[in-house]
Amino acid sequence: MVSSSAVAHYPIARTLLAAGKDVYVEKPLALEVAHAEELVRLAAERGSILMVGHLLIHHPGVRYLKGMVDRGDLGELYYIYSQRVNLGKVRRDESALWSFAPHDLSVILHLLGMEPIDVVARGSAFLQGRVEDVVFVDLRFPGGRLAHVHVSWLDPHKLRKFTVVGSQKMVVFDDMEASEKVRIYDKGVDRAGQVVSYGDALTVRSGDIVIPRISLQEPLRIECQHFIDCIRERRAPITDGQDGLRVVRVLAAAQASLDAGGAPIPVAALPAGVS
Repeated sequence: MVSSSAVAHYPIARTLLAAGKDVYVEKPLALEVAHAEELVRLAAERGSILMVGHLLIHHPGVRYLKGMVDRGDLGELYYIYSQRVNLGKVRRDESALWSFAPHDLSVILHLLGMEPIDVVARGSAFLQGRVEDVVFVDLRFPGGRLAHVHVSWLDPHKLRKFTVVGSQKMVVFDDMEASEKVRIYDKGVDRAGQVVSYGDALTVRSGDIVIPRISLQEPLRIECQHFIDCIRERRAPITDGQDGLRVVRVLAAAQASLDAGGAPIPVAALPAGVS
Protein backbone atom coordinates (compact mmCIF):
# COMPACT_ATOMS: atom_id res chain seq x y z
CA MET A 1 0.00 0.00 0.00
CA VAL A 2 1.26 3.46 -0.93
CA SER A 3 0.08 5.98 1.69
CA SER A 4 2.43 8.94 1.55
CA SER A 5 2.36 12.56 0.46
CA ALA A 6 0.71 12.89 -2.95
CA VAL A 7 3.97 13.88 -4.67
CA ALA A 8 5.44 10.48 -3.75
CA HIS A 9 2.56 8.34 -5.03
CA TYR A 10 3.86 8.03 -8.59
CA PRO A 11 7.53 7.18 -7.92
CA ILE A 12 6.74 4.67 -5.17
CA ALA A 13 3.92 2.99 -7.11
CA ARG A 14 6.07 2.86 -10.24
CA THR A 15 8.88 1.10 -8.37
CA LEU A 16 6.50 -1.46 -6.88
CA LEU A 17 4.71 -2.15 -10.17
CA ALA A 18 8.02 -2.52 -11.98
CA ALA A 19 8.92 -5.20 -9.43
CA GLY A 20 5.70 -7.06 -10.29
CA LYS A 21 3.86 -6.21 -7.07
CA ASP A 22 0.14 -5.62 -6.65
CA VAL A 23 -0.31 -2.01 -5.54
CA TYR A 24 -2.94 -0.08 -3.61
CA VAL A 25 -2.31 3.68 -3.95
CA GLU A 26 -4.04 6.34 -1.92
CA LYS A 27 -5.71 9.15 -3.87
CA PRO A 28 -4.78 10.81 -6.11
CA LEU A 29 -3.09 8.15 -8.23
CA ALA A 30 -0.57 10.75 -9.45
CA LEU A 31 -0.23 14.50 -9.85
CA GLU A 32 0.27 14.36 -13.63
CA VAL A 33 -1.85 12.68 -16.28
CA ALA A 34 1.22 11.22 -18.01
CA HIS A 35 2.36 9.62 -14.74
CA ALA A 36 -1.09 8.11 -14.10
CA GLU A 37 -1.13 6.74 -17.66
CA GLU A 38 2.28 5.17 -17.13
CA LEU A 39 1.14 3.42 -13.94
CA VAL A 40 -1.93 2.01 -15.71
CA ARG A 41 0.22 0.71 -18.60
CA LEU A 42 2.84 -0.72 -16.26
CA ALA A 43 0.21 -2.61 -14.24
CA ALA A 44 -1.25 -4.06 -17.45
CA GLU A 45 2.18 -5.12 -18.73
CA ARG A 46 3.11 -6.81 -15.44
CA GLY A 47 -0.32 -8.36 -14.87
CA SER A 48 -0.47 -6.57 -11.52
CA ILE A 49 -3.51 -5.38 -9.58
CA LEU A 50 -3.54 -1.58 -9.34
CA MET A 51 -6.14 -0.09 -6.99
CA VAL A 52 -6.68 3.56 -6.06
CA GLY A 53 -7.95 4.66 -2.65
CA HIS A 54 -11.19 6.31 -3.72
CA LEU A 55 -12.61 5.46 -0.32
CA LEU A 56 -16.14 6.81 -0.74
CA ILE A 57 -16.91 4.43 -3.62
CA HIS A 58 -16.87 1.69 -0.97
CA HIS A 59 -19.04 3.64 1.51
CA PRO A 60 -22.35 1.83 2.16
CA GLY A 61 -24.19 5.15 1.71
CA VAL A 62 -22.64 5.77 -1.71
CA ARG A 63 -23.29 2.14 -2.68
CA TYR A 64 -26.96 2.64 -1.80
CA LEU A 65 -27.07 5.86 -3.82
CA LYS A 66 -25.40 4.18 -6.81
CA GLY A 67 -28.03 1.44 -6.70
CA MET A 68 -30.80 4.05 -6.80
CA VAL A 69 -29.22 5.78 -9.78
CA ASP A 70 -28.67 2.54 -11.71
CA ARG A 71 -32.25 1.37 -11.09
CA GLY A 72 -33.64 4.69 -12.28
CA ASP A 73 -35.26 5.45 -8.91
CA LEU A 74 -34.39 9.14 -9.27
CA GLY A 75 -35.66 9.41 -12.82
CA GLU A 76 -33.46 11.36 -15.20
CA LEU A 77 -30.36 12.62 -13.39
CA TYR A 78 -30.11 16.42 -13.64
CA TYR A 79 -27.21 17.55 -11.48
CA ILE A 80 -24.99 16.76 -8.49
CA TYR A 81 -23.20 19.07 -6.12
CA SER A 82 -20.85 18.33 -3.25
CA GLN A 83 -19.34 20.21 -0.32
CA ARG A 84 -16.13 19.10 1.39
CA VAL A 85 -15.09 21.95 3.66
CA ASN A 86 -13.56 22.37 7.09
CA LEU A 87 -11.33 24.60 9.18
CA GLY A 88 -8.63 21.97 9.20
CA LYS A 89 -5.10 21.03 8.35
CA VAL A 90 -3.52 23.41 5.86
CA ARG A 91 -1.30 21.50 3.44
CA ARG A 92 1.82 22.90 1.83
CA ASP A 93 2.52 20.37 -0.94
CA GLU A 94 -0.98 20.07 -2.47
CA SER A 95 -3.92 22.43 -2.84
CA ALA A 96 -7.45 21.89 -1.58
CA LEU A 97 -8.27 20.78 -5.14
CA TRP A 98 -5.77 17.91 -5.17
CA SER A 99 -6.18 17.05 -1.49
CA PHE A 100 -10.00 17.06 -1.15
CA ALA A 101 -11.60 16.96 -4.61
CA PRO A 102 -10.49 13.41 -5.59
CA HIS A 103 -13.09 12.09 -3.13
CA ASP A 104 -15.93 14.10 -4.64
CA LEU A 105 -14.91 13.68 -8.27
CA SER A 106 -14.58 9.91 -7.93
CA VAL A 107 -18.13 9.69 -6.56
CA ILE A 108 -19.58 12.00 -9.22
CA LEU A 109 -17.97 10.05 -12.07
CA HIS A 110 -19.08 6.80 -10.43
CA LEU A 111 -22.71 7.90 -10.09
CA LEU A 112 -23.00 9.36 -13.59
CA GLY A 113 -21.00 6.60 -15.29
CA MET A 114 -19.41 9.07 -17.70
CA GLU A 115 -16.66 11.66 -17.95
CA PRO A 116 -17.23 15.41 -18.23
CA ILE A 117 -16.98 17.33 -21.48
CA ASP A 118 -15.18 20.23 -19.87
CA VAL A 119 -14.26 21.70 -16.50
CA VAL A 120 -14.27 25.22 -15.07
CA ALA A 121 -12.47 25.96 -11.80
CA ARG A 122 -11.87 29.08 -9.75
CA GLY A 123 -10.10 29.36 -6.44
CA SER A 124 -7.83 31.44 -4.25
CA ALA A 125 -4.74 30.97 -2.11
CA PHE A 126 -5.42 33.22 0.86
CA LEU A 127 -2.96 31.74 3.35
CA GLN A 128 0.18 30.76 1.42
CA GLY A 129 0.06 32.68 -1.83
CA ARG A 130 0.44 29.70 -4.20
CA VAL A 131 -1.50 26.79 -2.72
CA GLU A 132 -5.27 27.25 -3.18
CA ASP A 133 -7.23 27.03 0.08
CA VAL A 134 -10.66 27.15 -1.56
CA VAL A 135 -11.71 25.92 -5.01
CA PHE A 136 -15.04 25.81 -6.83
CA VAL A 137 -15.24 23.32 -9.72
CA ASP A 138 -18.02 23.10 -12.32
CA LEU A 139 -18.31 20.10 -14.63
CA ARG A 140 -20.43 19.77 -17.77
CA PHE A 141 -21.45 16.29 -18.89
CA PRO A 142 -23.12 14.87 -22.01
CA GLY A 143 -26.88 15.28 -22.07
CA GLY A 144 -26.76 18.60 -20.23
CA ARG A 145 -25.96 17.07 -16.83
CA LEU A 146 -24.01 19.27 -14.44
CA ALA A 147 -21.91 18.84 -11.30
CA HIS A 148 -20.39 21.29 -8.85
CA VAL A 149 -17.66 20.66 -6.25
CA HIS A 150 -16.77 23.04 -3.42
CA VAL A 151 -13.62 22.21 -1.44
CA SER A 152 -11.89 24.25 1.24
CA TRP A 153 -9.87 23.94 4.43
CA LEU A 154 -10.68 27.57 5.30
CA ASP A 155 -14.35 27.39 6.28
CA PRO A 156 -16.34 27.67 9.53
CA HIS A 157 -18.35 24.52 8.74
CA LYS A 158 -17.33 20.88 8.56
CA LEU A 159 -19.33 19.44 5.68
CA ARG A 160 -19.05 16.17 3.76
CA LYS A 161 -22.22 16.21 1.70
CA PHE A 162 -23.55 15.24 -1.74
CA THR A 163 -26.88 16.33 -3.19
CA VAL A 164 -28.22 14.47 -6.22
CA VAL A 165 -31.20 15.93 -8.09
CA GLY A 166 -33.27 13.83 -10.48
CA SER A 167 -36.52 14.31 -12.34
CA GLN A 168 -38.44 12.07 -9.91
CA LYS A 169 -36.58 12.22 -6.60
CA MET A 170 -33.71 13.98 -4.87
CA VAL A 171 -31.19 12.46 -2.46
CA VAL A 172 -28.77 13.87 0.09
CA PHE A 173 -25.80 11.82 1.35
CA ASP A 174 -24.35 13.45 4.47
CA ASP A 175 -21.30 11.64 5.80
CA MET A 176 -21.23 13.84 8.91
CA GLU A 177 -24.50 12.33 10.11
CA ALA A 178 -23.94 9.66 12.75
CA SER A 179 -26.56 7.23 11.42
CA GLU A 180 -29.06 8.90 9.06
CA LYS A 181 -26.56 9.36 6.25
CA VAL A 182 -29.01 9.14 3.32
CA ARG A 183 -32.26 11.06 2.94
CA ILE A 184 -34.51 10.53 -0.07
CA TYR A 185 -36.85 13.39 -0.96
CA ASP A 186 -39.91 12.57 -3.05
CA LYS A 187 -39.82 16.03 -4.59
CA GLY A 188 -39.81 17.28 -8.15
CA VAL A 189 -41.54 19.31 -10.81
CA ASP A 190 -44.08 17.51 -12.97
CA ARG A 191 -45.15 18.53 -16.45
CA ALA A 192 -48.86 18.45 -17.18
CA GLY A 193 -49.92 16.01 -19.91
CA GLN A 194 -52.09 18.61 -21.59
CA VAL A 195 -51.02 22.21 -21.13
CA VAL A 196 -54.00 24.54 -20.81
CA SER A 197 -52.07 27.64 -19.81
CA TYR A 198 -48.52 28.59 -18.88
CA GLY A 199 -49.36 28.49 -15.18
CA ASP A 200 -50.64 24.93 -15.47
CA ALA A 201 -47.61 23.63 -17.39
CA LEU A 202 -45.44 22.83 -14.36
CA THR A 203 -46.53 21.48 -10.99
CA VAL A 204 -44.26 21.34 -7.96
CA ARG A 205 -44.53 18.01 -6.13
CA SER A 206 -43.45 17.60 -2.50
CA GLY A 207 -43.89 14.14 -1.02
CA ASP A 208 -42.38 12.07 1.77
CA ILE A 209 -38.83 12.06 3.08
CA VAL A 210 -37.45 8.53 3.45
CA ILE A 211 -34.42 7.68 5.59
CA PRO A 212 -33.26 4.17 4.62
CA ARG A 213 -31.28 1.97 6.96
CA ILE A 214 -27.63 2.11 5.86
CA SER A 215 -24.93 -0.25 7.08
CA LEU A 216 -22.48 1.45 9.45
CA GLN A 217 -19.62 -0.83 8.37
CA GLU A 218 -16.33 1.05 8.15
CA PRO A 219 -15.63 2.01 4.49
CA LEU A 220 -11.86 1.59 4.94
CA ARG A 221 -12.36 -2.01 6.11
CA ILE A 222 -14.57 -2.68 3.06
CA GLU A 223 -11.97 -1.10 0.77
CA CYS A 224 -9.07 -3.09 2.20
CA GLN A 225 -11.03 -6.36 2.01
CA HIS A 226 -11.91 -5.57 -1.60
CA PHE A 227 -8.21 -5.19 -2.44
CA ILE A 228 -7.42 -8.52 -0.79
CA ASP A 229 -10.27 -10.23 -2.67
CA CYS A 230 -9.06 -8.77 -5.97
CA ILE A 231 -5.55 -10.08 -5.34
CA ARG A 232 -6.83 -13.56 -4.50
CA GLU A 233 -9.21 -13.70 -7.47
CA ARG A 234 -6.95 -11.76 -9.88
CA ARG A 235 -9.72 -9.38 -10.90
CA ALA A 236 -9.84 -5.63 -11.45
CA PRO A 237 -10.92 -3.55 -8.44
CA ILE A 238 -13.90 -1.23 -8.66
CA THR A 239 -11.47 1.66 -8.21
CA ASP A 240 -8.77 0.35 -10.51
CA GLY A 241 -5.99 2.26 -12.22
CA GLN A 242 -8.30 3.40 -15.00
CA ASP A 243 -10.68 4.85 -12.43
CA GLY A 244 -7.75 6.67 -10.83
CA LEU A 245 -6.64 7.94 -14.23
CA ARG A 246 -10.09 9.34 -15.02
CA VAL A 247 -10.07 11.33 -11.79
CA VAL A 248 -6.54 12.63 -12.41
CA ARG A 249 -7.56 13.77 -15.89
CA VAL A 250 -10.42 15.80 -14.42
CA LEU A 251 -8.16 17.19 -11.69
CA ALA A 252 -5.61 18.21 -14.31
CA ALA A 253 -8.29 19.96 -16.36
CA ALA A 254 -9.50 21.76 -13.22
CA GLN A 255 -5.94 22.84 -12.42
CA ALA A 256 -5.48 24.13 -15.97
CA SER A 257 -8.72 26.09 -15.61
CA LEU A 258 -7.52 27.52 -12.29
CA ASP A 259 -4.26 28.59 -13.90
CA ALA A 260 -6.20 30.17 -16.78
CA GLY A 261 -8.43 32.21 -14.51
CA GLY A 262 -11.50 30.02 -14.85
CA ALA A 263 -11.48 29.28 -18.57
CA PRO A 264 -13.35 26.10 -19.62
CA ILE A 265 -10.88 23.27 -20.22
CA PRO A 266 -11.90 20.16 -22.22
CA VAL A 267 -11.19 16.79 -20.64
CA ALA A 268 -8.91 15.16 -23.21
CA ALA A 269 -9.68 11.73 -24.62
CA LEU A 270 -7.72 8.73 -23.41
CA PRO A 271 -4.55 8.12 -25.43
CA ALA A 272 -3.99 4.95 -27.42
CA GLY A 273 -3.15 1.97 -25.25
CA VAL A 274 -4.96 3.30 -22.16
CA SER A 275 -8.61 2.27 -21.92
